[in-house]
Amino acid sequence: MVLEATMICIDNSEWMRNGDYSPIRFQAQADAVNLICGAKTQSNPENTVGVLTMAGKGVRVLVTPTSDLGKILACMHGLEVGGECNLAAGIQVAQLALKHRQNKKQQQRIIVFVGSPVKYDKKVLEMIGRKLKKNSVALDIVNFGEEDEGKAEKVEALLAAVNNNDSSHIVHVPAGPNALSDVLISTPIFTGDGEGGSGFAAAAAAAAAGGVSGYDFGVDPNLDPELALALRVSMEEERARQEAAAKKAAEEAAKQEKGEPSMSQDATMAENVISPAPEAENKTNHLLDDENALLQQALAMSMDDDPAATQDTDMSEAAADDQDLALALQLSVQDSTKDQASQTDMNKLLADQSFVSSILASLPGVDPNDPSVKDLLASMQSQPGTEQKKDEDKAPSEEDKK
Repeated sequence: MVLEATMICIDNSEWMRNGDYSPIRFQAQADAVNLICGAKTQSNPENTVGVLTMAGKGVRVLVTPTSDLGKILACMHGLEVGGECNLAAGIQVAQLALKHRQNKKQQQRIIVFVGSPVKYDKKVLEMIGRKLKKNSVALDIVNFGEEDEGKAEKVEALLAAVNNNDSSHIVHVPAGPNALSDVLISTPIFTGDGEGGSGFAAAAAAAAAGGVSGYDFGVDPNLDPELALALRVSMEEERARQEAAAKKAAEEAAKQEKGEPSMSQDATMAENVISPAPEAENKTNHLLDDENALLQQALAMSMDDDPAATQDTDMSEAAADDQDLALALQLSVQDSTKDQASQTDMNKLLADQSFVSSILASLPGVDPNDPSVKDLLASMQSQPGTEQKKDEDKAPSEEDKK
């Protein structure tokens, strides 16, 4: 792994507002810078990365070379877009920042993003390139955005002047649907000088290439053994789950094939059980009809205006049907007639005073002239008249009722 100190030069000129790179040029450039910073710091714990801007009021160093990735990413927020890009001044300030790096054993590298037209002549750029080569500074150029007539030639001349043993690189990224960071993943700027780069860079490059690699799951177990083991265990568990599901499905299919006769038997038994149901329903309906008829009869009897006449009619009908009952009724009528006749004769005898006086005189110890005896006889004579009057009163009332 190469030990490097890297300065990244960002183009934040007015040309970065264009939307030919999704979402805009400046945001696409910021995503690519974040990706490169992460790859550089993870390739070697002692690598350092710094960031500066080349437009605006002037060249401004946002963060000096540091290994703190959080500090590097935080400096990208809140950047203002405006002004013109000063490519020559940006490269010179980056070289000065690398010259004052803390670890002198680190190799020096500058990564420049050029998205606006280059206003410097080719000779000026070649002179800057020779100076960088003299100080052993490698240069990577990302050419995107504006494509004027002399821009490509100028940056190619700059690269040719600084290149030493193919340590410097240039990438031309045309506008299109692909993100700027996705294009840079597969380039030497991201992966390094042919040494394969870091595990982070290798994994990202493999993902960009469609996951094609010489290792299972696209991960080198030498670089990240824990991740490779976790992926392998997960794959084995998933394979076992699929096999168990397939086995269960086969068993259920076999059970269904064997269970077809039993299903037909169950259906026959169910039909036999269900068939008596209509008879039970008919019996229930018949009982309900009987109860309704009895209820209607009871209502009719309760609403009848003359219950006594109804009762007499029922008794006469019953007597006509039964001879014994008719004979009993006749005897009871005769007995009541005899009682009334005997009571009438008794009343007549009591009303005869001479007869009652002779009877009392024949009794020993009884004086017919005694006042108490006379009062008793008077009361006895008055009772038959009262009862006869009551009978006469009852008779008209019964006739009125009929």
